[in-house]
Amino acid sequence: MAITTTAVLLNIDIDEERVAAALQKAGEKLDSAEDEAVVDLSSVRRIDANALRALEELAGLADDKAVKVVLRGVNVDVYKVLKLVKLTRRFSFVN
Repeated sequence: MAITTTAVLLNIDIDEERVAAALQKAGEKLDSAEDEAVVDLSSVRRIDANALRALEELAGLADDKAVKVVLRGVNVDVYKVLKLVKLTRRFSFVN
């Protein structure tokens, strides 16, 4: 018996001012993810407090739905901020 994983790709391909709103929309799409959701942050160069709150909410929603969230394309500066606020342990990272 094979176990299949369904990953939902949630592209965040927008300017920095709209990251929080896009992450909130990504949270709404978690219902369609069975096991894993991939959020592409490759176009995000920096992250503000609103986006951090939205990421924290996304992690909480994912926990409630037992969905693993993978952040793809996170640059070093954004990763450092996530590390400082202790959000890195709530996500997986891929390039």
